[in-house]
Amino acid sequence: MSPREILEQLQTLDMQNPGAWPRWVHISACVLLALLIVGFGVYFLVQPEYEQLGQEQQKEVGLRQEFENKQQKVAALDAYKAQLEEMQHSFGDMLRQLPSKAEVANLLNDISQTRIASNLQEELFQPQSEITKDFYVEMPNRITVTGGYHEMGQFVSGVAALPRIVVIDEIDIKPAEKKGTLRLSALAKTYRYQDAGAPAPAGGGK
Repeated sequence: MSPREILEQLQTLDMQNPGAWPRWVHISACVLLALLIVGFGVYFLVQPEYEQLGQEQQKEVGLRQEFENKQQKVAALDAYKAQLEEMQHSFGDMLRQLPSKAEVANLLNDISQTRIASNLQEELFQPQSEITKDFYVEMPNRITVTGGYHEMGQFVSGVAALPRIVVIDEIDIKPAEKKGTLRLSALAKTYRYQDAGAPAPAGGGK
């Protein structure tokens, strides 16, 4: 059947009497109706499910990434614990180097003994006002000694080797009146525990 004949038959169809239509028209109408049903089904039923599937897949990717991140953190937990223990151990070692209030006098005496052992002459050893910090007290001492260059190096090294923390700061070295000698002025800072509940010393501050 030619296209022209098909067109002529379609134009002569009686819409009030579908039973009189040719067989091929019935088949074409059934196919067209089936396509329409499938199309509507896909649009109203399958498409929303497909979009929901895409959303669930995105959630799965996010959850998988979150799981991997948490798994990495759990795997590194032992390393974090070991690092924390090492930091606590180091902090404890530093605290043990801070003298208590009763040990400060001995520490100052150790500094004086180190000066004597280094063959230096003392011109000044003057305690300054204490400075209160968060959990310790800084105790600066202004010192002035005279002697040779090598003896001064020995003194600084000896102070640094003391079992308690002593910091030599504000160092100033100049020639002394006596020929061949030098004068060293510095601030020797020692530290002690801050006694719980103790009032801040006069002149102290953070």
